[in-house]
Amino acid sequence: MEKKFFKDLVMAPSPSGFEQPAQEVYRNFVKEYADDIKTDVHGNVIALKKGTGKLRFMVSGHADEIGLMVNYIDNDGFIRFTSIGGVDATLLPGLRVNVYHNKKVVRGIIGRKPIHLMSPEDRKSTPKMSDLWIDIGAKDKKAAEKRVCVGDHATFSPGLETLSGSIITTKATDNKAGVYIAGLLLKELSGEKIAANVYSVSSVQEEVGLRGARTSAFGIDPHVGIAIDVTHATDYPGMNKNQLGDVALEKGPTIAVGANINPKVFELLKKAGDNAKVTYQIEAAPRGTGTDANAIQVNRSGVAAGLISIPNRYMHTPNEVISFKDLDGAVKLLSEFARLIDDNTDFIPRV
Repeated sequence: MEKKFFKDLVMAPSPSGFEQPAQEVYRNFVKEYADDIKTDVHGNVIALKKGTGKLRFMVSGHADEIGLMVNYIDNDGFIRFTSIGGVDATLLPGLRVNVYHNKKVVRGIIGRKPIHLMSPEDRKSTPKMSDLWIDIGAKDKKAAEKRVCVGDHATFSPGLETLSGSIITTKATDNKAGVYIAGLLLKELSGEKIAANVYSVSSVQEEVGLRGARTSAFGIDPHVGIAIDVTHATDYPGMNKNQLGDVALEKGPTIAVGANINPKVFELLKKAGDNAKVTYQIEAAPRGTGTDANAIQVNRSGVAAGLISIPNRYMHTPNEVISFKDLDGAVKLLSEFARLIDDNTDFIPRV
């Protein structure tokens, strides 16, 4: 467990398009374990552990998180905003946020009319983002513009808290969890000689269209690629297991199976989990998964793709919940997978 590395990732603000604070945390961590590190023009960070063979194995976790962007400051100094990625407006009123302006942090509160002053119709309505604002305590527009400007980005208040044992909560397990695992994979394999060339990628802009995984996969041209993300846990009230399956915290990472997943990769991931004595869960994914695995799979003439996910409660909220046990299980599983593959591994699906 590298709790400091994970906490540093979470504390670093990194909405889509503004990932570099988190990418700097990643670069600083992997430099001890990588043979080569580069940051491409898109902002992806690619750390390579050279193998003894020619096989290229790509692992990708995306560094971007959801957030907000300033798009208007009114005459009274209140900041109007829009979303970066999928933000649920119903969760926003009353939240504390950080607005980032010229490397400075400006604290703000998301405001809405108090319930006491709402009409019966207003109380029944769902708040829209256009009805909300960020209050930074400015007396007017001129005062606000000295501290923030249009285009500044904002995040929910950072932090990391332990709820019980290994179960933690933070604003951005989606997908600092994947970046953490990608980094820990290199540490786990450090000092070992393996056949595969391991490309550990902290990708960008997944939340706005899987962009970073697409460009980094094109550059790497991997033979096999595994995305690491979070998935919906269904072990809390209101989740329909008939529809979403049975996925629980602390029962291990999930291994996806379905159209987005190469059958040979799926079987090898299960074998790796069994070899490493890691508990894992199977997740049905009959279509595209909405993860970096989609972009990796259809790169160039096709890549043998896989997907490992961490069970996550309350996804895309200011307080997502995961377990370090599942994170560390995923590291062990992926490390064993990396040891199993070599130039002779056949990923062509056959009966």
